Amino acid sequence: MSIKHAHIVFLGIALTAPLIACGDNSASPETQASSQSEASVEIIPHTVVYRDDTITVEAIGTARAEKFAVIRADTGGEVTRVNFKAGDTVEKGDILLTLESDEERLAANRAEVALKNSQQLIDRYERIDVPGAISDSQIDEAKTAVEAAQIDLELANVALSRRVVRAPFSGTVGLTDIDAGARITPETEITRLDDRSTLFVDFQAPEQVYGRISPGDIIAMEPFSNQSSTFDAVVLTIDSRIDQVSRSFTVRAAIDNEDDTLRPGMSFKIGFNIAGQAYPLVPEAAIIWGGDGAYVWAVKNGRATQVSVTIVDRQDGNVLVRAPIPEGDTIISEGVQKVREGTPVDLTRINPTTSVIEKQGNTGQAPNTVEGT
Repeated sequence: MSIKHAHIVFLGIALTAPLIACGDNSASPETQASSQSEASVEIIPHTVVYRDDTITVEAIGTARAEKFAVIRADTGGEVTRVNFKAGDTVEKGDILLTLESDEERLAANRAEVALKNSQQLIDRYERIDVPGAISDSQIDEAKTAVEAAQIDLELANVALSRRVVRAPFSGTVGLTDIDAGARITPETEITRLDDRSTLFVDFQAPEQVYGRISPGDIIAMEPFSNQSSTFDAVVLTIDSRIDQVSRSFTVRAAIDNEDDTLRPGMSFKIGFNIAGQAYPLVPEAAIIWGGDGAYVWAVKNGRATQVSVTIVDRQDGNVLVRAPIPEGDTIISEGVQKVREGTPVDLTRINPTTSVIEKQGNTGQAPNTVEGT
């Protein structure tokens, strides 16, 4: 029994020894996985810069003359003369139309005679040198009569002047349907007068650009009548409120029309860009889509970390994003498929493909060419 027992112990020792020796010569599977997970990966880094997003404003505006008026007479009556034809250029104060004015002229003459008589009475009183011959009340009444006659004459002249229609400012007159002999009223439209040396163009701009358009800004406009030509308009003023329905506001710009090539009522195509807010600019290849939306891999302390982003705009292969990424930080441009949260990255290691491209671009040599061989 003792011999058999000793043999079993011996066998136990012999079988166990090779297992211990094996453990000494190789690492465990857990150790191997840990070593592999900590290995840095090759990536192409991208340094984040900030760019302004661009807001495109497109609108249609209608031109109006800097000064324009619908010409009507102050009073009604028979037209005796029309002194213009469509397209004439007139100066301020020029007579455009006259009305029959016999009664008004007679009233003015009568008022003039009454004033003359009142003034003569005052002159006679002043020549009398007899004390007490003329009372103070008589002199006061005579002076009052003179003042009243002056007022009557002024009223008569005003009524007479209203029988003539004059140009309120210099400009160009339009068509008229009024001829001599026609009877008109104060509501009758005689013609229209435009000072079109400068045209105003009003257009609607979206609420999101309010405060980014200022008086003095230059905006290009294309008339629909000739879209091959472009005119520079200067912003004059901006409306003080936002329309609650359209969520837009009115901008008024001026176009110099001294050469008289444009006309009031023309429509213009308006389009311009406005720089918006500054956002991080990243390559499109850096954007990854997951269950919670878009994100990029940023490099923090040498490790990859996921940062959620919202795409604002696209610009020539790059993307403006809204994200907490400071300017100058590094994100992973290429190699995003090889990283996970916390993966270490070595920014000093460059993708071999990039290295080849740089060599070709800088030296013109073929890949893997070594000088002196």
